Order: sequence, then structure tokens, then C-alpha cells
Amino acid sequence: MTLQLPKKPMSPLLNEQIPKGDEWGYQLKWDGVRVLAAIDHGVINLFSKKLLNKNETYPEIMQLLNDPNLSVGFNSILLDGEIIVFDQESKKPNFSKVLQREKTRSTSMQTKYPVSYVLFDLLYLNGVDWRKKPFRERYKMLQSLFPKTSSSLFVTDLFYDGEDLWNWVASNQWEGIVSKKLTSTYHDGKKHTDWYKKKITSFFDVQIVGITLKNKFLSSLVMAYNGSYFGRVSSGLNQQWKEVLLLYSKLHLANNSFFTLLPPDLKGEQITWLNKPFPCRVKGLEITSSGVLRHPQIEKIDIHQLYPQK
Repeated sequence: MTLQLPKKPMSPLLNEQIPKGDEWGYQLKWDGVRVLAAIDHGVINLFSKKLLNKNETYPEIMQLLNDPNLSVGFNSILLDGEIIVFDQESKKPNFSKVLQREKTRSTSMQTKYPVSYVLFDLLYLNGVDWRKKPFRERYKMLQSLFPKTSSSLFVTDLFYDGEDLWNWVASNQWEGIVSKKLTSTYHDGKKHTDWYKKKITSFFDVQIVGITLKNKFLSSLVMAYNGSYFGRVSSGLNQQWKEVLLLYSKLHLANNSFFTLLPPDLKGEQITWLNKPFPCRVKGLEITSSGVLRHPQIEKIDIHQLYPQK
């Protein structure tokens, strides 16, 4: 049998409840980008969640997988995992930094934000399709193939107490946990009921750099985070705030877009850019692969930041 990629990597379903029972195992949800690694008789290819080639994006991972000592147990293999940038200050993965690696191939960025490859599944090995085997067996074989750990390449741990792992994640503000049925086979995408994720709500201090309008009324706020487009937010705005912010936009109208390139999902929108952006605290579940906050909600806008007292 030849090595074949899945149509879509298997993805966990969002669920606030942590499934319990002896048939379940639990892993950390790593705050990175999904990457499949295919090694076939010395030929290495990295693929994104959308199956785009990522060889040139992560040359250090290519070099790691090219180590002859690593491939002692296989001639051909298909691995599933996550590329992360581990932040030494926060002591946890930093998604915004791995996104910057996604956007550039400069050697300076590779030095500034070195990546690691976290393995969590085995799909194919030496002519055998392992996707039909139970996750418990896939994970055990994965561990045996990669027994040595390093900060750049390692197999993520498997835990058997979901509540205990969740409490640790919540206390340390990691991204979340993934619950996996130990008997589950590997499915394409989300066509299953075997993997679930529970995520920590994250908070971000963003800059509001513009507003979108609909029929001359304020529709949403345009967010920037670390200078990059972070999406739009409207949840949490009442009518009074919409009127206040609409007036503010008229008083602080900018002639040009805040962003050098207009984000695709803003094209065709009626936008008022601000020459004096203001801070806003928002919360959301996760940052998408395009760098946009998913399901954002406004937590706080300080009125004194808009109209400071003289």
C-alpha cells in the first residue's frame, strides 16, 4: 500500500463537557498549527491542515526529520502533530508567534521564533495503514518509534484523568485539552464522535482601528493585535455604545487604512478608519490559522480612554 494523506486531518469537536470513563484518554491542546509529516524512503514532506506543502516554512523540522538516527524503525511513515513556538517568558506555546513564522520564511524569523514539532498520532507505517487501528495502539507505537524526547521533537503525553488535566490547564492558562476515545479509528475531518476539545476562554487587549457601517449605523469594530488584523467584534455592544463610538469615529476620521493590505474579509465593507485607535479588552475561544480571533466578545471599553478628562 502506498502512503496516502487523509482528505482532512481528524479534528476534535468543541464540547464544554469532558467525557469520562476508562475508554477515554486526554492530551494537552497545543496552541500551534496542524502539520502532517510524510517520510517515504528519505523523501520528507510537511503538509498543513489544508494539505499545502510547508517544507520551506519549517526548514528546522525538515532537518530534524532527516536525521538518519531518527528513522531506524521505519522506511515510510505518516505523522500527525502540531508545530508550536514555545514562549520562554510565559512558559507555554504562543500562537501569534507561530503565525508570524507562517507568514515569513526569513532566516532572522527562524532564529527569533524557533519551532518545535509535537507528535500525537500515527497514520501510516512501512506499507500499513494505521488509521483503522485503535488510537490506543497508534499512540503506543508512536511512543516506541520516538522514545527520545527533545525540546524540538517529542510525543505529547497521554493522561487518564481529564478533570485533573483540565484543572492544571485552567490554573496555568494553557489553551485547553483534547479528549480521545482510546478505541477510536482515525476519521477525516470532523465526521466522528470520538475526539472532543474543551478550551480556555482567552482575553486580549486589542486596538480598535476602525468601524464597519451598515446603512450608516455602526455594525462592528475592527481589531488589531500586535499590529496585525485580528478580526471584527460586535458582541457586547449595546445601542448606547454604538452611538458613542459612531460619534468618536466621525471626530477621529483617518484618510487611509490602518493595514498596508486590506484583509480579505473587509473587502466590500464600508469602513471608517480611525486616526486615533483606542484600546479594548475582548475575549474569545481561539485564534484561527489566519490570525483572527474566533467568537470575539467585548469585555471592556474605557470611556476615559475615548474622552480623557482635561
